[in-house]
Amino acid sequence: MTNVLVVKANNRPDGVSTKMYETFVAEAAKVEGINLSTFDVFEENLPYFGQELFNAFGKAQTGEALSDIQNASLAALNKSREVLSAADVVVFAFPLWNLTIPAALQSFIDYTYGAGYSFKYDENGNLVSLMTDKKYIVLAARGGVYSTPETAPMEMAVNYINNAIGGVFGMQKVDEVIIEGHNANPAEAENIIAAGLENVKAAAQKLVTVTA
Repeated sequence: MTNVLVVKANNRPDGVSTKMYETFVAEAAKVEGINLSTFDVFEENLPYFGQELFNAFGKAQTGEALSDIQNASLAALNKSREVLSAADVVVFAFPLWNLTIPAALQSFIDYTYGAGYSFKYDENGNLVSLMTDKKYIVLAARGGVYSTPETAPMEMAVNYINNAIGGVFGMQKVDEVIIEGHNANPAEAENIIAAGLENVKAAAQKLVTVTA
């Protein structure tokens, strides 16, 4: 069995990336040989990554009692890394909000982006990716158009995921589906979204090629 983890990063029921998530999961369920699971970063309510986690590390080493937020931060770290470690393929479904990814998704990345876990440094100080045995798929939605030479430098969601997950973690990208421009062009929104969801179905079918 191939373990496929879908990281859902939109809590809007009518969000386009939510529809992408739902379409992917429905289509992936038809693929034999996969074990499909979802990690909803909003439902998990991960505490922000920061000093409370580092305080938790220190207290755990000395046997001191942890505060509620420290316990929650340590639990978030362990759970995020546990689900990522178990996955063979990771699917990220997210919107572009204010030019970047939702904060809840950033928290998941922060808890899994760590030296000794997702990457390391060699004896010369060079970064070495530690997740080259895993693959990933990007499902992203953005209401404006960010694929032109003028707007592409402003887009810090898909670019960030590719740089972090593909570049630092070292996962191999299987597919990338982007639905864009539906808010900028409302007259064509229905067609834009429908065409994009067909591409999402095609991306799910590519799981056939990665089943163990």
